[in-house]
Amino acid sequence: MTDRTTRPLVIIAAFAGSLAAGLLIVLWLTGGFRSVTAPASIGGAFQLTDQAGRAVTEQNLKGKPSLIFFGFTHCPDVCPTSLFEISEVLRAMGKDAGRVNAYFVSVDPERDTAAAMKEYLSSFDPHLQGLTGNAEAVAKVISSFRVYAKKVPLKDGDYTMDHTALIYLMDRDGKFVSPFNLKRAPDAAATELKRYL
Repeated sequence: MTDRTTRPLVIIAAFAGSLAAGLLIVLWLTGGFRSVTAPASIGGAFQLTDQAGRAVTEQNLKGKPSLIFFGFTHCPDVCPTSLFEISEVLRAMGKDAGRVNAYFVSVDPERDTAAAMKEYLSSFDPHLQGLTGNAEAVAKVISSFRVYAKKVPLKDGDYTMDHTALIYLMDRDGKFVSPFNLKRAPDAAATELKRYL
């Protein structure tokens, strides 16, 4: 190559290098690296009521791993299926089931009173706790767990709820670990859950 052809390449390479260096510095100064490498912040302060009328806050997540599922008692299929699958995992846990928090958090506070949650959950494992509250308290926990929930009107004047159907696995410190996979044998799911005891 001649001087005439290499010189533009050197200038372009130097420009690209300085651009990359500048971008790295901006990312470092703005904390961009932390947001790229750190997991999304899921969870936070909340205060809800369980089906027995007791207050439950984020402090109750500490000391035990937790499975948290957001849904509503008028849900036709996804919610009862997921709660049945959680119940099967808790059954497979045996005596260790009491060492796990299992929460069903309502996204429909308008209809899901503590009494409605109590009646609904009577069909599932007794370790499951139903959490509800006023519209503001429920909106806060939905937001902090990055849950999608939206009221969808029906033709008869009633409504249903579209919502995130993930099972959240939280560790003993109340920190989000990952979505928990229920689409496997209950014994396999229980074995994984026991790792967090």
